[in-house]
Amino acid sequence: ASLTKGGCMACHAKDKKLVGPSFKDIAAKYKGQEVSAQLMEKVRAGGKGVYGPIPMPPNPVAKIDDESLKEVVAFILKS
Repeated sequence: ASLTKGGCMACHAKDKKLVGPSFKDIAAKYKGQEVSAQLMEKVRAGGKGVYGPIPMPPNPVAKIDDESLKEVVAFILKS
């Protein structure tokens, strides 16, 4: 539910590239690493360049709260 509420699904899908990388690609990239805090920060700040030139806009607390974001990142890393 947080994935939809946070707007993640507008640009990401579980197993295929849309505007942004798939959750499976993200999980594979960080497999075996403790990157939850780093990824939460990246989602908050936005960014570009890791998966190509299309930027991910910042996602403020007003859009997705910390608890939901933590759940989303954990879910993505398990994809």
